[in-house]
Amino acid sequence: MNEIPGYKDAIEEIESIVAEIENETVDVDVLTEKVKRAAFLIKLCRGRLKTTDDEIKKVLKEFEKEDK
Repeated sequence: MNEIPGYKDAIEEIESIVAEIENETVDVDVLTEKVKRAAFLIKLCRGRLKTTDDEIKKVLKEFEKEDK
């Protein structure tokens, strides 16, 4: 559970944590750890989305230069 997952796996894990919390199946003794893990995964996903967005913009910018 401490490994760094890929984007898809991170999203699935976040969804699983949210479902556990919503269904009240998370033991109060592990709730803090689940929330911390979810926060870590959200930051990870945001970072990957930002990196992907930046890379796509860079590629499109280069593509536009070639068209001129």
